[in-house]
Amino acid sequence: MRPSDLNALFAPVSSLPGVGPRLSKLFARLLGADEENGEALVVDLLWHLPAGLVDRRERPTIDRAVPGTIATLNVVVDRHRPSPPGRSRAPYRVQCHDETGELTLVFFHANAKWIESQLPVGAVRWVSGRLEEFGGALQIVHPDHIVDQDGFARLPLLEPIYAQTAGLGGRTIAKAAAAAIEVVPSVAEWQDPDWLKRNGWTGFKHALETVHRPAEPAEMAEDGPSWKRLAYDELLAGQLALTIVRSRLKRAGGITRTGDGAIRGRIVGALAFSLTMSQMAAVDEILSDLADPTRMLRLLQGDVGSGKTVVGLLAMAAVAESGAQSALMAPTELLARQHFRTIAPLAEAAGLKVAILTGREQGKERAPILAGVADGSTDILVGTHALFQAGVDFSDLGLAVVDEQHRFGVHQRLSLAAKGKAVDMLVMTATPIPRTLLLTHFGDMDVTRLTEKPAGRRPIATRVLPIERLSDVVAAVRRAVDEGAQVYWVCPLVEESEELDVISAEERFAALKPAFGDAVAVIHGRMSGAEKDKVMRRFIEGAVRVLVATTVIEVGVDVPDATVMIIEHAERFGLAQLHQLRGRVGRGQAESSCLLLYKGPLGETGRSRLEIMRETEDGFRIAEEDLRLRGGGEVLGTRQSGMPEFRVVRTGVHLDMLEAARDDARLALERDPRLHGERGKALRTLLYLFRKDAAMRLIEAG
Repeated sequence: MRPSDLNALFAPVSSLPGVGPRLSKLFARLLGADEENGEALVVDLLWHLPAGLVDRRERPTIDRAVPGTIATLNVVVDRHRPSPPGRSRAPYRVQCHDETGELTLVFFHANAKWIESQLPVGAVRWVSGRLEEFGGALQIVHPDHIVDQDGFARLPLLEPIYAQTAGLGGRTIAKAAAAAIEVVPSVAEWQDPDWLKRNGWTGFKHALETVHRPAEPAEMAEDGPSWKRLAYDELLAGQLALTIVRSRLKRAGGITRTGDGAIRGRIVGALAFSLTMSQMAAVDEILSDLADPTRMLRLLQGDVGSGKTVVGLLAMAAVAESGAQSALMAPTELLARQHFRTIAPLAEAAGLKVAILTGREQGKERAPILAGVADGSTDILVGTHALFQAGVDFSDLGLAVVDEQHRFGVHQRLSLAAKGKAVDMLVMTATPIPRTLLLTHFGDMDVTRLTEKPAGRRPIATRVLPIERLSDVVAAVRRAVDEGAQVYWVCPLVEESEELDVISAEERFAALKPAFGDAVAVIHGRMSGAEKDKVMRRFIEGAVRVLVATTVIEVGVDVPDATVMIIEHAERFGLAQLHQLRGRVGRGQAESSCLLLYKGPLGETGRSRLEIMRETEDGFRIAEEDLRLRGGGEVLGTRQSGMPEFRVVRTGVHLDMLEAARDDARLALERDPRLHGERGKALRTLLYLFRKDAAMRLIEAG
């Protein structure tokens, strides 16, 4: 049971003053709604830490004010210059002065009555906002604050700035965050006193208040003591949760699974290539795990095209030899069907029965699939999250293989494992993950790395071009298609956006249609499964030569004849995504190329990103660079997938504390496995605060 003194933090944000139903929906979008009640909770708002700070302590005279800075100025209102009649888009201007110079306040789409009431002619006002120079004169467009002398006494001179969402302004967020701080209870300290003292950290509530309401800019610094204290709390909560899951799975005991190698031998014999040394070593590690009486929990990490699927199939074959079944779960229907197409012919050649189950298999089609799984005649079931739903009952599930697991939460992993007795778990990812992130997101697993690519994989020539050379690119694609090539053309959006100046997949498809006719098609996430399948089938069969797509093709799509990858607005993608997309080509015998089209001017990060892509195909180097440039959540693709990334931890600043958090978690659970002691109870509070409820349920269940 969650401690009752945390109830106010686990109330919906609508329980805070001034947050009604309309704002509540906007907060849900900003913070990620709670799955159970569809509303964001107060605790989610606490972890929405300020992204910056406006310092209004600088109060210069007009002649000393610096354009481009936030200035707070004491001025006299001289005259109003309303928008001319019939020209509503023209700004409303208010002229002001102090003893040293003149200032114009500018308002677009102005409410004249409001402006007149706030700035009566002759009045003395404090105005605060970003100072700009326009036509040789100083101006502030839409001042942040306009107050008289009494209002100035109440003005927040250090004002935290929060990340926003459409319709929800910074001041509303700041007001709600201040109200959330007020309901934080005093909680027992979960950190070791010596550790707190050594780091110069204060208590939890004080650290939270300091970051949300700093008295000095340094108090809000990410590398300052208050933020670091909260970041360590988050790392410790994560490591505790992973350690609990790990020990629970290990403690549950396993089943020794050994086979005679006959089925595996037939699969290897049916392969069109020889296994790499790396694949053979991975299979040996997995066979050793399966033969061990403790449960396997292993992460198989391999770069794009390193042959993970075959290793997974050989693991499932070994389990079939021992008389048990396997399940292979993928995050999307597209990827599940890709896996099914790859493994079904090999498995059937070896005498194994394989079936697929996604949300699409319904009614008459679904019944025989479920029957085969229940009576044990199906050896391998491939599918999406549909696999762990009610009604899918295995005769004897021995192995769960989960692909791209960072798109599934721990509870989904456990739900699949609960479909059998002492189920072994093999997790596969094509995202090369730096060691620090392995500890944070996969710390509960043993790790195997595939370090070689299968024979025949050719290097991919990567070029970077400005979008202005688009006509040259289209001409080059035309030539490549005439020579028999197939092309992926990736865009960042599904359809046109007013907010972003980038082309969408639908627009690009329409623009290429006159040049390529029926040989061009489009695929994106808003299409139905059947529509996507139809397009992919036409592309695989070669009827479609140019496939315009969003990142729906990022993982798992395997078309050996596709040799050209064009990524439009490449500056908008993360390194890991660019690497995954590029890995869709270079799978056959022909020379392959990747064109990264960018729109200038490029920032420093964008330039570094594209330069790294040009220099290397080493996924692990790319992942380390991505972590440095962007942060952990994006390396794992978690922003796109909905899995929460770090709330407080900034990967470039705080990950040096990870080892300490890991050791701390392990030691705490060795001393007090059920967290019943004084510190243990405080650590339970920490787990709840960071929403690690699944780990808490495991502790309660023993």
